[in-house]
Amino acid sequence: MTSAELFSLVKSLVLGFLCGSVPFGYLAGRIKGIDIRTHGSGNIGFNNVLRVAGPVLAIPVLILDVAKGLLPTAFATSLGLTPALVGLGAILGHVFTPWLGFKGGKGVATTIGVSAFLCIRSLAAGLGVYTIVLFVSGFISLSSVVFGVVLPVFTAVFYPGDISLLVFATVVGLLIVLRHRANIKRLLRGTEPRLGLWLRLFRKQQ
Repeated sequence: MTSAELFSLVKSLVLGFLCGSVPFGYLAGRIKGIDIRTHGSGNIGFNNVLRVAGPVLAIPVLILDVAKGLLPTAFATSLGLTPALVGLGAILGHVFTPWLGFKGGKGVATTIGVSAFLCIRSLAAGLGVYTIVLFVSGFISLSSVVFGVVLPVFTAVFYPGDISLLVFATVVGLLIVLRHRANIKRLLRGTEPRLGLWLRLFRKQQ
């Protein structure tokens, strides 16, 4: 590998990281007049923003967190960069945002944005599983963990022989699972909160 190629790879990661590092969930909390990190689970992602601030702020956060993964990845080639590395950088920037002491979100929404460009078929299958798990269990966290597990599996199925995509999906999937360690512990203890809409639907059936 030449020094120019190495510089291009590093540039891809750095640009993606900077794009992904914008903490939209934290900014949404500030709009509401709170520090989202001191409420709910303390996470700056969609799930906690939804729980603490409601859908009016949470839905834009979700869209923007997806967009900050999708857009830089989609434009990477036109900038002479490597899309997979730009996408990985965006996810890492979201998870380890330097603007909040390298403590960010859990990476699911940004992974969806990146995967929408890199591996749409495995993303679609993974989101299908996510939806089923969410509908059955009512746990966004459990659905996210399962999504992280199945994403590399579906990538191997739908993109056989594409080692770079498989490595990307495996690294990102593992990162999602690791970022949900606290949620997994609460799930095992039976203290993890369910999605409010699921609870309301469930109670209507009783």
